[in-house]
Amino acid sequence: MNSIVDSRTPSAVADAERWTAHNYHPLPVVISEAQGAWVTDIDGRRFLDFLSGYSALNFGHRHPKLIAAAHAQLDRLTLTSRAFIHDQFAEFCHRLADLTGQELVLPMNTGAEAVETAIKVARKWGYQVKGVPDGQAKIIVAADNFHGRTTTIISFSTDDDARADFGPYTPGFQIVPYGDLTALADAVDDFTVAVLLEPIQGEAGVLVPPDGYLRGVRELCDRRNVLFLADEIQSGLGRTGMTFAVDHEGVRPDMHIMGKALGGGIVPVSAVAASREVLGVLKPGEHGSTFGGNPLSCAVAIEVIKLLETGEFQRRSAELGGLLHEQLRALIGRGVTAVRGRGLWAGVDIDPSIMSGREASEKLMARGMLAKDTHGVTVRLAPPLVIEEDEIRWAVRQLAEVIGAA
Repeated sequence: MNSIVDSRTPSAVADAERWTAHNYHPLPVVISEAQGAWVTDIDGRRFLDFLSGYSALNFGHRHPKLIAAAHAQLDRLTLTSRAFIHDQFAEFCHRLADLTGQELVLPMNTGAEAVETAIKVARKWGYQVKGVPDGQAKIIVAADNFHGRTTTIISFSTDDDARADFGPYTPGFQIVPYGDLTALADAVDDFTVAVLLEPIQGEAGVLVPPDGYLRGVRELCDRRNVLFLADEIQSGLGRTGMTFAVDHEGVRPDMHIMGKALGGGIVPVSAVAASREVLGVLKPGEHGSTFGGNPLSCAVAIEVIKLLETGEFQRRSAELGGLLHEQLRALIGRGVTAVRGRGLWAGVDIDPSIMSGREASEKLMARGMLAKDTHGVTVRLAPPLVIEEDEIRWAVRQLAEVIGAA
């Protein structure tokens, strides 16, 4: 079964290409099983997952506690819609509010839905609380951002692949350079209702802002009566070595935007959390989702929050992330030009004279390691937080051998 001749993978890849829209360019691997940090393809070959579903799988594939919670809930109740209250809803919202240090929670499904929620709430807050004239609200965002791919969100993207040919675009946004406090301060005016940022930019290549930047954003927002919206969809829930990436600077945003790992890799779960003053502007009928906060999602997310409440996964990310970054930095000048990131999250720039990020990812796949490229030369590394030290060392060895640094 493992010979190239007998492999089922090429035909399965071809079938996927034939019957699906080509909005992704996946690696040619067809996964059929997974557990922990490892996945198995249809031909029985095992791969170490160093992408974790873009941080949706922070707790690994099929974490026993999360699977048990899902099974138990499947036997009881899966959906009521928000027309009724179910018995998992209050606990989920309460635990998530406590985890974020906020007062209220609004659950949705996908990360993009959570960002759309944040945008709508910020605008309504601007009109009803700050007193911005109707239709004049402005939200400041950062260049090279990635907040999703809805029509409104791509309206303030600087990525041509995400934006081109999808206009007309939604107005009301101003783009400034990421990490530049002076540019941000200059952009804020009386019509500004919010600053929307990723504390670490994931899709851009795991870009970490300068020290003090997030504190400066917080101080600026306080001074100008502007909401700080932190998109922690990829960076949050243990990925960077703390519960949220903003925690590294001791900052609490006006709104936490969460998704991906909140669903434990089982169901799509997203949410925003904010104060009563902010989320309290919404009234029945103004925003919602049939599946948002459904019983199955809440049951799984409650167990996700319980895992985070122990602090174990944040510690693992910090400690093992230190090892990962130490080993990756040793490759700089030997086929790697830069390494960025925090915790178990890294962007590794491959020397373009050697190969592209895509080529590196394909060669890593051939060696039994799954990672994904972005922006040409960068390979993103984000292993599950359940990964072991020896697996990290093995993975970095594979990268070293691929780029000729071994």
